[in-house]
Parts: sequence; C-alpha cells; structure tokens
Amino acid sequence: MAVIVRIDVELAKRKMSVGEFAERVGITPANVAVLKNGRAKAIRFTTLDAICRVLECQPGDILEWVED
Repeated sequence: MAVIVRIDVELAKRKMSVGEFAERVGITPANVAVLKNGRAKAIRFTTLDAICRVLECQPGDILEWVED
C-alpha cells in the first residue's frame, strides 16, 4: 500500500511557497518536505484539517492511494 501526498501539486496551482504554506499551516518547512517526499508515516487529523483549510481543498485532493 502506498499513499501519495500531492501537496506540491496544490502549492503549484496556488503559486504558494513552502515557507508560506508551512507558516500558515503551523508546521515547519522540514515537515512539509517530509510530507512532499513521501517519507511521512502518519499525519494528524488536525494537521490535515489545517492543510485543507489553507489550500481550500478536500483531503482527496492531496492524498492518493496507489497499489504497490
């Protein structure tokens, strides 16, 4: 099972920098990089909520499941 995080796509659509995104969400740029690079093992619902609020999107817009 692989869950792909598509934050980079949503940031590009909005022309938003990682630094601005991280500040608005309330996480560090390093943690954004962990999410973007697929190294995250978990995400808190409060963080997911903040990401969706900042990007004005649904969880399905940034998370995708693909079969191994």
